[in-house]
Amino acid sequence: MTVVALLGNPNTGKTTLFNELTDNYSYVGNWEGVTVEKKVGKIHHSEMMVVDLPGIYSLNPITKDEAVAVNCLLHDSPDIILNVTNACQLKRNLLLSIELLEFGQPTVIALNMIDDLKRSGIAYNLGILSAKLGCRFCTTNARNKEGLEQLKADLLNSPTQATEPLALNYPSDVMNSLDVASMQLVQQFNYTETFARWLTIQFMNQNHQVRQFAADKHLHPLLNQAICYDQQDYESQIFNTRFDFINEVLSDATEQQSLTNKANITAKIDYWITQPLLGLPIFVGIFYLMFKLSFDWLGTPLSGLLDSFISGPVSHTASALLTQLGAIPFLKSLIVDGVIAGVGGVLTFIPQIFILFACISLLEDSGYMSRAALVTDRLMQMFGMNGKSFIPLIIGFGCNVTGIMAARTIEQPKERLVTTLISPFISCSARLPIYGLFVAAFFQKNQALIVLSLYFLGIVVALLMAKVYQWLFKIKESSVFIVELPKYHLPRLDIIAAGTWDKGKGFIKNAGSIIFAGTVLIWLLSNLGPQGVVTNINDSFCAWIGQAALPIFQLIGVTSWATVSALLTGVLAKEVISSSMIVLFHLSGQTGLIATFSTLFTPLSAYCILIFILLYAPCFSTLSAIKTETGSIKWAAYSLISNTVIAFVIAMVVYQVGSLFM
Repeated sequence: MTVVALLGNPNTGKTTLFNELTDNYSYVGNWEGVTVEKKVGKIHHSEMMVVDLPGIYSLNPITKDEAVAVNCLLHDSPDIILNVTNACQLKRNLLLSIELLEFGQPTVIALNMIDDLKRSGIAYNLGILSAKLGCRFCTTNARNKEGLEQLKADLLNSPTQATEPLALNYPSDVMNSLDVASMQLVQQFNYTETFARWLTIQFMNQNHQVRQFAADKHLHPLLNQAICYDQQDYESQIFNTRFDFINEVLSDATEQQSLTNKANITAKIDYWITQPLLGLPIFVGIFYLMFKLSFDWLGTPLSGLLDSFISGPVSHTASALLTQLGAIPFLKSLIVDGVIAGVGGVLTFIPQIFILFACISLLEDSGYMSRAALVTDRLMQMFGMNGKSFIPLIIGFGCNVTGIMAARTIEQPKERLVTTLISPFISCSARLPIYGLFVAAFFQKNQALIVLSLYFLGIVVALLMAKVYQWLFKIKESSVFIVELPKYHLPRLDIIAAGTWDKGKGFIKNAGSIIFAGTVLIWLLSNLGPQGVVTNINDSFCAWIGQAALPIFQLIGVTSWATVSALLTGVLAKEVISSSMIVLFHLSGQTGLIATFSTLFTPLSAYCILIFILLYAPCFSTLSAIKTETGSIKWAAYSLISNTVIAFVIAMVVYQVGSLFM
């Protein structure tokens, strides 16, 4: 099967193009860090496989995700390279293109976002570009599905065997060293002349990944000359040669057209959106409107209808059917009072979750999220970080696991570790069901405001902890934050729908696995005790665990052992808290639980419990991600303990201080 490697700078529309060419859907967002590992899909109606690789500015990786792209060339050697460029930023994008063309595999260069280039009044002569660079060029607009058939034809008709690589006329001292080392690699290690030459150029250009490859393979012709290469400053000579070549090519290939008189809408909007004084208030206002739509205006009414359906017809039908089948009371109670009531009670929050994700997908597809990263960069710098760390945190709104993986784009190891450790403080979608229950019970007139306060409290705690870690780890260097601001687009409904489903499907998947398992477990623990099956829940294992921890949780306003037991299940997954409460209080859905809350909590204690749920121990999936990304189980254990302590202290302070004024 022919393998196509999809490579390009960040924010060139690679992933959108990948989705249009293949049968797969990948998360699309017009900001750096969307693709943090390679994704694979098959081109429609063909046997050609496309590998979508993380965005890179050069083949010299400085982050973990960029290393994925370089390793693909070093170890997998794709049959064809599809280099996606931003047509409006071609001069910079071609720096990567040259490195790929020197690799020697058949290459197709797609000038994507061609519609934006046309609006700028500039056009390129594709024939001249193709002749100068020795590869095929095509124009595409992946968002509007333009040029895709021609691109697909170019890929299917492209040769798969190695072609003549691009050979630039580097300075004589570079060429002499290049010829000597590459010839020795061919003779001593049986590399092809093309690969040996590319490997040598990358080594001379101080490509750390290639130098590690050379050390692992004991490539002495390169290793023995490393100091000499560095002293000669070949890196600067190579860059200058490439840059001069690009200027020459674009000078010959550029065709200036008459500029359009169309107003630059993007610049006008950005004048207000990215202002230092207005940027943050606008950001907060946008998120407030998102929560108003998700809770007050649309989400909560739809959730109520779904709850009535599950706790009514579904529950009653299942109960009647089990009675007809002669199911024993224990099994009937497990299914009706445990699975349907617990899992169903969580599923009733699908409207809120999917509406929120639809709003986020709309912001991403429109081009706003890059502006949000830019606006928050100024705030992040006050805490020793920058907008590059903001991106994983925002992605964490969907799932903390995905946010932690997105931290791979941060080049400084200590800064990447800090971002990983603070990511669990960000409120993910799994917490929304329990938020929905409490705000419906105590804050009906201010649901959006309360949820917004929790989201921003998580961000504040994350930033404060980042400052603490910066001091503890003695971080003096920070990553360089460079963000491209794409032009604003009218959001596409299919992209919004696909993005919403991609973010929300994990919630439904968890309902069928983790939430189901957690609900069954809590039901068993509430119906079994030291003496076997119990008729009084106060004699169950759940009661024993909850009562043991209750004195501590009373400090944050918890008065029921059942609430304590439910909170402890949140380590499995935060969604399980809602289903656990429904099971432990023997209720049929969220309506009954909301009514019960009024007898157990005050608005103050309810808000403190929400603070605790927001900040305490990450779920198992997040802990696993922390272990994987840091390479140590110690950091996962630290996060489990430290987050719980921080959550308890903040919730306790708020409750105790608030009680003085009640």
